Amino acid sequence: MDLFDYMREQNQETEAPLASRMRPRTLDEVVGQEHIIGKNRLLYRAIQADKLSSILFYGPPGTGKTTLAKVIANTTSAHFLQINATSAGKKDMEAVVEEAKGQAGMYGQKTILFVDEIHRFNKGQQDYLLPFVEDGTVILIGATTENPYFEVNSALLSRSVIFELKPLGKEDIKTLALRALENEERGMGAYRAQIDPEALEFLADIANGDARNALNAIELGVLTTERSPDGIIHITSQVAEECIQKRVVRYDKTGDNHYDTISAFIKSMRGSDPDAAVYYLARMLYAGEDVAFIARRIMICAAEDVSNADPQALVVAVSAAQAVERLGMPEARIVLAQAAAYVASAPKSNSAIMAIDQAMQEVGSNKTASIPAHLKDAHYKGAAKLGHGIGYQYAHDYPGHYVAQQYLPDELVGRRFYVPSDNGYEKQIREYFKSIGKEEE
Repeated sequence: MDLFDYMREQNQETEAPLASRMRPRTLDEVVGQEHIIGKNRLLYRAIQADKLSSILFYGPPGTGKTTLAKVIANTTSAHFLQINATSAGKKDMEAVVEEAKGQAGMYGQKTILFVDEIHRFNKGQQDYLLPFVEDGTVILIGATTENPYFEVNSALLSRSVIFELKPLGKEDIKTLALRALENEERGMGAYRAQIDPEALEFLADIANGDARNALNAIELGVLTTERSPDGIIHITSQVAEECIQKRVVRYDKTGDNHYDTISAFIKSMRGSDPDAAVYYLARMLYAGEDVAFIARRIMICAAEDVSNADPQALVVAVSAAQAVERLGMPEARIVLAQAAAYVASAPKSNSAIMAIDQAMQEVGSNKTASIPAHLKDAHYKGAAKLGHGIGYQYAHDYPGHYVAQQYLPDELVGRRFYVPSDNGYEKQIREYFKSIGKEEE
């Protein structure tokens, strides 16, 4: 390292954005991700013992993938190199491999290669790294916001341990925000700034698990807010709102507003009003509601309120839930809007929930009825002697693939649980029941 490199690094430490300056340097400074770096967890033990194998960090932005790589760099005795897959070409990769070989040959030192956004590497670039990962020339640490099972070669996957990082919790964000405000060496401590509890709550909520969002807002707030007469820079809710360019929305995820909004959302879908459904969806998304929670409610509404009037509604809702899990925000908003609008616009029926609730009540209230002998399993030894399966008529042997026979227990013959409505596809079900002589109520 020459003088210019040294000065550049020093300037980066003092002039870099707050989120970069406040990156944890040791394991003890890391906040969140207890499921992978809690004490006695595999990754914690491996870092402490300096016995790392190739690993992949997978998770949303701002959850600490690069931070953990930097902590490893500060902790390990291995030589540490870093490249970004968005800009690194073949020559960069060749230079890294040659440097790793040189470190091993001259000093007997292992090399850890951190590849940020590894999903940006094409198949050829990933294949190039593979033999050097296999022979131990480099220990690979890859970071990706995309599902590695889709974006990383199976050969690299099989040689790596995958750690999924979760969005940081609100309390984690608060801890990091207060730490940044108080730290005089790397943070904003020298500015004598304070943040109001309401503003801190708002930033922790609106950050949506991304610590960078909250820290960027705090830095902007401190640097642009005039001191009060008491000599303190006060970060109020108004300041926080301006700095993160988002309006404070009254929405307590554990309070009445949360339940009122989700209730209005569901009732709008049930009431076939897609405009209202999308509006309440937007309110929840704007306030940082968990997209998985919203997706679950859409699935429930599709089954409970649409049912077989449009069987595709549940298919759309389940597909949306899977897509939301893979995409995350902001793209998840489009998927949720499509699903909510579809369910709201579909013909409605509550026949399925009425059927299962009545059947559950029957089962819970009365003596368990005997299954007719001809429906019982006839394959096990001795079943024929007991009369099991005898007289059963195989529906596909008959015209129209239907034959009239008793399916309900003797005690329940004639009882109706599922009564299809006249809406949508259920109207066709009713017509089919009529065609086979199934009595209507």
